[in-house]
Amino acid sequence: MPRPSTQAEYLASLVPPSAAGFSRRSMLKGALGVGSLLAVPGALAACSSSGSSSGTSTGGGAATGTVTLGSNGSDAVPKAATQSVMDNFSKSNSGLSVKINTIDHNTFQENINNYLQGSPDDVFTWFSGYRMRFFADKGLASDVSSVWSNLGGMSDALKKASTADDGKQYFVPSTYYPWAVFYRKSVFADKGYQIPKTLDDLKTLGAQMQKDSLIPIAFGDKDGWPAMGTFDQLNLRINGYDYHVSLMAGKEDWSGPKVQKVFDTWKGLLPIHQTDSLGRTWQEAAQSLQQKKSGMYVLGAFVAQQFTKGAEQDDLDFFNFPEVDSAIGSDAIEAPIDGYMMSKRPKNQDGALKLLGYLGSPDAQNIAVKADPSVIATNDKADQSAYTALQKKSVEFVKAAKSIAQFMDRDTRPDFASTVMIPAIQSFIKSPDDIAGLTKSIQQQKLSIFTS
Repeated sequence: MPRPSTQAEYLASLVPPSAAGFSRRSMLKGALGVGSLLAVPGALAACSSSGSSSGTSTGGGAATGTVTLGSNGSDAVPKAATQSVMDNFSKSNSGLSVKINTIDHNTFQENINNYLQGSPDDVFTWFSGYRMRFFADKGLASDVSSVWSNLGGMSDALKKASTADDGKQYFVPSTYYPWAVFYRKSVFADKGYQIPKTLDDLKTLGAQMQKDSLIPIAFGDKDGWPAMGTFDQLNLRINGYDYHVSLMAGKEDWSGPKVQKVFDTWKGLLPIHQTDSLGRTWQEAAQSLQQKKSGMYVLGAFVAQQFTKGAEQDDLDFFNFPEVDSAIGSDAIEAPIDGYMMSKRPKNQDGALKLLGYLGSPDAQNIAVKADPSVIATNDKADQSAYTALQKKSVEFVKAAKSIAQFMDRDTRPDFASTVMIPAIQSFIKSPDDIAGLTKSIQQQKLSIFTS
């Protein structure tokens, strides 16, 4: 595959090549639902506004009243960014307003199935990939193809990433961001550290950081999903992109030598990771990097949210996860896409469709990426001139990638990610010695879920 030279070509590379034999649609056929998304009584009830002034709409009249938005952007930076975007929408659309119902990010994700089957907001934040298709195929989201018919600046690949099994669009992309190894330039400069190109280089650097009284790699997996990124990076480096997407699709043996090698390699890296990670959130781990107590952090670009804008944020940089096998290389990365969907029966359908059209526009995305410099706009017409150095580097980073995955909990069945992989990875981190037993257990559960 040629290296993408434009944002559109980058986004096109997000769709796995047919040669990989990978079909996201087939993954969701016959899925039973998200068994792990257990309801927390009242946790998401606040996401539905019974006091909305909108009323029922057929989608063909003038858009007025209140649109409710269920948002998982609970951290300070994304929360402020969402508020800025919605404020501008309300100012630009007389008679329309948006009520934002913000829920803790993890609570939102863990309860999304029950939320969508209850009384959800008109519009809600979500992700592209399997998780979008899963809820579209289950009839828990509305067709927003009419928004796409008037949406400019979006590539065909983005449209594909927003399309479900029935050929209709259910998702409006807003921003994306890469995963990489983040570090502070001043720390590397002061200590004379060099960017590691190989896994051996990373281990050597980690050992030196320990001698310098630094934690080599910040690490926090209290919420279950962050460590998935480390597994993905290692699997992409050890077994390659095609195998990775095939594994996520349930087509490979999780108990086989290839997966065992990933965990064994990871075991060798744990000594240079921050200890007690299961009791630490990603934000707390990021603060360790921000406070110069840790030298590196494997995470998404949203790590920048924990850094103060200005000189401190300008000191943040990243490099590609190092090569493990020269025959595989290091040109496969992850760059998840975030966006919005409309619930099955929105109380204000006209207003919701109007809002979704705005959220996909350059104007909305310009506001979002300015407020949150850890992300990049998906609309090609968005203004990149005001991007920070980190955002500009992120754009070039994803352009240079040959293959791009989304993330484990977006690239596989949601029930498998939540009920199998989160506890399995946390069990490994706690006790990494029985890799054979761990992978055998994963495989047995995978067979049960993927054949259901």
